[in-house]
Amino acid sequence: MKPSGRLILAGAAGLAVAALFAGLLAPGGLELRVTPVKGGEPLLVAPLQPGERFTLQYNHSVENTPIWEEHSLDRKGRIYIEEERYLKFGAGMGRMPGVGHMVKKGPYEAVVDMHMPTGDFILRIGSPGVDHTLIWRGMETNLTAMAPHAAVQFSARPVSMLYRLRRYILPHPATP
Repeated sequence: MKPSGRLILAGAAGLAVAALFAGLLAPGGLELRVTPVKGGEPLLVAPLQPGERFTLQYNHSVENTPIWEEHSLDRKGRIYIEEERYLKFGAGMGRMPGVGHMVKKGPYEAVVDMHMPTGDFILRIGSPGVDHTLIWRGMETNLTAMAPHAAVQFSARPVSMLYRLRRYILPHPATP
């Protein structure tokens, strides 16, 4: 006996619905957002994978020397600081007992292997000259040029494969 057209159509519709639900539930990585604390659209939205790093680079406001802070995300979207690099100790810089270890990286001192949870955090973006810059996948976004003196929140969240596909086709306007 040959299946009827209605049965084939119902089966195809069922498969499409199942694929849609699978896309809603399948993990699609993470999304990092840098959003003004006072509200409004995100300054930056970046898709990341668990363990992938992003860097905040800026010039120390007192010492006027460069600092790099590398962060990562776990699969639940929790933010960790992994490494700090700087030319010399300045106010607020240096080793924290029990967190990571010091190494020399060229002319820089670095605290590596930190893996210290920060969770979502708030950063007050500095003035021109401080130049808070987010570095992600080789791209640099100067947050100071976008919102000097603004308080912004760094947060991340898991996203579905369907959401990730949608953002691949239609990127968020704040994606670098």
